[in-house]
Amino acid sequence: MYNLPQEVKFCKKCTMSNQRPRIVFDEKGVCSACNYAEHKKMIDWDTREKELVELLDRHRKNDGSYDVIVPCSGGKDGSFVAHQLKYKYNMNPLTVTWAPLVYTEIGRKNLDNFINSGFDNILGSSNQKVKKKLASLSFKHLGDPFQPFIYGVANFPLTISVNYNIPLIMYGENGEVEYGGDMKNAYRPTREISDHDKHYFSNMPPEIWEEYGLTKKDLYPYLSPDYEKIVNNKTEIHFFGYYKMWDPQENYYYCFKNTDFSSNPERTEGTYSKYASLDDKMDGFHFYLSYIKFGIGRATSDSAHEIRDGKITRDEGAALVKKFDSEFPERYYREFLEYCDISEQEFWDVIDSWRSDHIWEKSNSGWHLKNTVY
Repeated sequence: MYNLPQEVKFCKKCTMSNQRPRIVFDEKGVCSACNYAEHKKMIDWDTREKELVELLDRHRKNDGSYDVIVPCSGGKDGSFVAHQLKYKYNMNPLTVTWAPLVYTEIGRKNLDNFINSGFDNILGSSNQKVKKKLASLSFKHLGDPFQPFIYGVANFPLTISVNYNIPLIMYGENGEVEYGGDMKNAYRPTREISDHDKHYFSNMPPEIWEEYGLTKKDLYPYLSPDYEKIVNNKTEIHFFGYYKMWDPQENYYYCFKNTDFSSNPERTEGTYSKYASLDDKMDGFHFYLSYIKFGIGRATSDSAHEIRDGKITRDEGAALVKKFDSEFPERYYREFLEYCDISEQEFWDVIDSWRSDHIWEKSNSGWHLKNTVY
């Protein structure tokens, strides 16, 4: 499905491997995300900010209506974008939230605190019965129970854009270039709608699940508007990280101060941080399946970005990967089995079915990665 390189290699600068889908390594063995991080150091951010102001002025409305959509869960990144647009650039954002599979207490608290800090918000909550079935199917057939959430995050803001006639959508960072992926949009502020299926849906758009018993009505909330409607609305997707230096850790400090954002009291399973991906009880299984499919867990992703941001060294990152990347998300395991309506045996059968021979080997003591960064 992912057409992964059969020889596993690790970036010479960070902890990321060439098993991340769509990532590119140069002739020096450096990944595209690290090269982009170096490119960011050369950007004239004052000029980029002028581009941002020009963009916002083109979309600014004088009748009191919304002039920009900000997809936002209440987490540090979307909250940072929304707060900057409203309180620094005097825009009138409508924040749009696609509900997680199962809210954590801290996730719901952060969304409420964000809204209470001065924002209008639309929360999209789809039929929970359908969502459970779609998560279970995605777990079994895609190796990612998080897919129904990803459909919503990508498509719900487009629906709101068309229905409310708000052409500008402002996301945070372009994950493809910040974390490693398709570089086609690395040097432009926008993303093409046509990239959705490849970048976010593993080339399996929501309609594919009709083959597994879900109906058009079931899947309707997960679908994007007709492409013609998007074009007629002149909808544009932009990345705030193109215009402003993007630093997830600094976003956390900003939102702690301005939107009453709270981190977890304990670190997140599978990594060492306390402030990222806090919203969903099922989130840990998305990252654990990434570890199984690609040998890339949450600690790899977090450490690679912090190495690029100059927060930690590569050796420190490798040590964190060794300590946390393989950690099983035990906290909500029973809830996950119940949510997906599967047994423990079914769970582990699915897990093992996604292990690739070039990444994993099995011994008397269990499964082991053939290649590691540490």
